[in-house]
Amino acid sequence: MNATTYPFKENAYTLYSYALCPYAQRAVRAFNIAKVPYVVEEIDLKNKPDWYHLVNPQLKVPALRTPDGTILIESLVIAEFVADQFPEAGLLSTNATERAQLRLFIELFGTRVSPFIYKSLTSAEVEDQKKAEESLLAGIRAVNDELEIQWKRSSGKGGPFWYGDKFGFAEIALVSFVGLLAVPRHYRGVVVPETEEYAAFNKWKTAFSKHPGFTDVKPEDALLIENYKKFVAETKN
Repeated sequence: MNATTYPFKENAYTLYSYALCPYAQRAVRAFNIAKVPYVVEEIDLKNKPDWYHLVNPQLKVPALRTPDGTILIESLVIAEFVADQFPEAGLLSTNATERAQLRLFIELFGTRVSPFIYKSLTSAEVEDQKKAEESLLAGIRAVNDELEIQWKRSSGKGGPFWYGDKFGFAEIALVSFVGLLAVPRHYRGVVVPETEEYAAFNKWKTAFSKHPGFTDVKPEDALLIENYKKFVAETKN
C-alpha cells in the first residue's frame, strides 16, 4: 500500500460505499432520506483500492469524509451523524426516552435477527440449520412484539413505521437486513409465516418495501443471492 492520497470531493460529503453491503446501505439511506447532497466512491470489497487504508484502516465500508476533512466510520455512527447534523430532516426524535427506545429496538434486531440470517447459511448440519431457522423466527417474533408496543406509544402513532407514518432512523438502520431474508429463503427455504404472531413485522415490511427509502437502494434479490452464495455451506446428510 504505497498510496499517499485518496479520492474525495472538496467541500462535500464523500461516502465510501459498496452497493451490496447492508451496512453501507444504512449510510446511503440516511443521506437520501435527509435529502443531503453527497458523492459516492464505490469500493470493490473483493479488490479494495490501494488507497483505501488512508480512509479506513479497517478496510470496511461505509466510511464518510465530511466537508471539513473529518473521517467517520461505522454505519450507525454515520447515520446518526447525518440525523444530528440535519435535525430538520426529523430522522431521530429529540426526546431522550424515545431515542433510547429506538436504540434498544435496533440492538434487539442486531442480536436476535441479523446473526441468524448468516447462521442459517453457514450451518452445514441439518439440525444446526433447523436451530438457526428457529432462532431467526424467534428473533423476528421478538421484533414483532416490540413493534406492537411501539405503535401503542405516542411516537409510534399506530405504525406502520417505527415513527408512525414516517420512514425514519429505525428503517434506515434495519431494512437492509430484512431485505437479506431473501437469501435464506432461497437457499434454506426459510419463510416468515403470515400468521398473527408475525402480523406487525409483516405490516412493517409491507409498508417500507413500497417506500423509495427502501426501493431506491435495495439491490435485486438475484444479486444478493449470488453475492451471499460464498457463505452457504453444503448441507451434510
